Amino acid sequence: MAAMQFMVVETYRHGARPVYERFERDGRLMPGEERIEFVASWVSADLRRCFQVMECDDITLLQSWVANWEDLTDFEIIPVVVGGSRVGDAVRVSEGGGS
Repeated sequence: MAAMQFMVVETYRHGARPVYERFERDGRLMPGEERIEFVASWVSADLRRCFQVMECDDITLLQSWVANWEDLTDFEIIPVVVGGSRVGDAVRVSEGGGS
């Protein structure tokens, strides 16, 4: 299976401090880390959410990672594609226009 990109949206349940303290102490706690690539991240200005782009070939690896943080963070995992012509191709295929 080819690698896909995912937007991972984290909403901190008790603020950012507990999340970053655990990260400093224990690292990402990411099973299968050699098969998951961290692409980029942004934190909202109010420090309540984090937006990460991750790339992997098996979403269950991301789900296992999320399980290690669920006590501190609510997660949403969204498959994404790069904008531009790839989006146009996807729209045409989904509307039955072929590729």
